[in-house]
Amino acid sequence: MTAYVIVDIEVHNPEAYQDYLAKITPTVYANQGKYLVRGADTQVVSGDWHPKRMVVMQFPSLAVAQHWATSDTYADIHAIRNANATANMIIVEGSVDFS
Repeated sequence: MTAYVIVDIEVHNPEAYQDYLAKITPTVYANQGKYLVRGADTQVVSGDWHPKRMVVMQFPSLAVAQHWATSDTYADIHAIRNANATANMIIVEGSVDFS
């Protein structure tokens, strides 16, 4: 079943964050992932959540999404993000059925 990684990021150091983007993007594709939303503006219609920079990625399964998000393989790259931004990340399993 498809899984989605949803990230709300507040970038503190835009220049160094560009290094993270250059390194993390190929890892998404290498894990059969794709970006559905990347750095999009948001509009709050209800509640107190005020996301800064939204990213939504789609992966073929929960296991692949979890591997991408937590694997030691990408830990050094994620550390670049963590050093230059504050991120809230969740993984949601599910599929979209419009029938």
